[in-house]
Amino acid sequence: MAGGNDERSPLLQNGQANDHQHEDEEIIDFSKEDDENPRNWPKGRKFVNVGIIAFMAVLSPLASSMFTPGIAQIAEDLKTTGDIVVGATTGFVVFLGIGPLILAPLSETFGRRKLYLVCFAIFAFLQIPTALSPNVGALIGVRTISGFFGSVGIANGGGTISDMFHPSERAGVFGWYLLGPLLGPTLGPLFGGLIVQYLGWRWIFWILTIVCSFNTIVGFFFLKESFAPVILEARKESYIRSSDSNTKYRTAGQDDRPSRTKLASSMKRPLKILFTQPIVLTMAVYQAVLFGTTYSLYTNFEAIYGSLYGFNTTQVGLMYLGPGLGFMIAVWFIVPKIDTVYNHLAYKNEGVAKPEFRLPLANIGAVFIPISLFWFAWTVEYEVHWTVPLISTVFFGLGQITILNTVQNYYIDSFSKYAASAIAAGAVFRSIVGGIVPLGVPALFEKVGYGWGVSVFAFLSLALSPAPLLFYRFGQGLREKFAIEL
Repeated sequence: MAGGNDERSPLLQNGQANDHQHEDEEIIDFSKEDDENPRNWPKGRKFVNVGIIAFMAVLSPLASSMFTPGIAQIAEDLKTTGDIVVGATTGFVVFLGIGPLILAPLSETFGRRKLYLVCFAIFAFLQIPTALSPNVGALIGVRTISGFFGSVGIANGGGTISDMFHPSERAGVFGWYLLGPLLGPTLGPLFGGLIVQYLGWRWIFWILTIVCSFNTIVGFFFLKESFAPVILEARKESYIRSSDSNTKYRTAGQDDRPSRTKLASSMKRPLKILFTQPIVLTMAVYQAVLFGTTYSLYTNFEAIYGSLYGFNTTQVGLMYLGPGLGFMIAVWFIVPKIDTVYNHLAYKNEGVAKPEFRLPLANIGAVFIPISLFWFAWTVEYEVHWTVPLISTVFFGLGQITILNTVQNYYIDSFSKYAASAIAAGAVFRSIVGGIVPLGVPALFEKVGYGWGVSVFAFLSLALSPAPLLFYRFGQGLREKFAIEL
């Protein structure tokens, strides 16, 4: 029963006592070829898990932006203004970020599967009162609560992928999963525009109810638990029930603290990581700028393409395919190279891998993002033919997924067992900024125009663009200097 070695890094100094085995104790761990070890599962089983959680990670961000083309219709129906209706997106996106602060550490205490199924079932159910909202207050309130539960796919997806895949193969898989949180807000307005135009805005949420319920049912039958401590704990309980001896069983790395203490420690972990790790804090700010930019542009595409170019709702929805195409290009051609570069650098480093080896390709995104934003800003300002700003959004999407993928993989490699908490630390910051910033953007655009307004985001991304290069050079030293016990 002795076996597998867990990944560790200087950021992890887990002080739990597991080195005091007594003669009448038996340590339960995965053996090298153990079929129950998620990293030894057949590829088919792994990808079923990834598919289910990726679909969850698509649907909640999809819901965040799906009703954007219908803002005017909703405002008219609920007898309010468009600016107030945008608050439904703000509340949803903010709680989409707050949710991982709680749901990620809970999954590291109770396991992944239970959290996925319970939270997404609640998310699916909450689409019903959203569809029936009698006023804008009810709409904003229910949307905000649903954002919390819908965040479960974003909160725990990275941790689940870390559970199942070795570092040398992880980036490519993670790239496809990460399409969810990015493609969701991109495709949402396209689908939403069609539904609003032909069925009305309430049907957005009826359709979400059906699709989210279907995904939850599929998860109930096919989603497997992947968190090793929970699997080993179940094995221990099985041995205890079947054993006739006085042997005491312990799982590898068993935490003997009271449940209340463990839970309290887990709940503090994401914020502890965020505010004690300079690398995480800096890259969280970088992600926040990207998400703030994304939602600011997406919530104003209707004004930009509708007012300046005379597009109807369906045509505006098609403009969101620009960044979507950039996402797909990145996932097909750039993201797989993250593993290639990582393995090559590990080989050159005498076979010793470092989390920093994930970062070189982030520099592609660091260059493309500010260039594409300046390009979009000034071609829209001077009303250049719509294809020109559309092309710029392709490069923005490409740069965005390159940055996010390398950073998320960097978090996973640095924090291993607590990858979900590390990712949650970045998610909360980016989602809060992504939810709040768009509220002030229409006033900014009205005051300074689209050229200088979008350029504000371009300058911010330009200021942060050296971060991947600096952390590639100095990241290991910073991780060792700021090592903490989690």
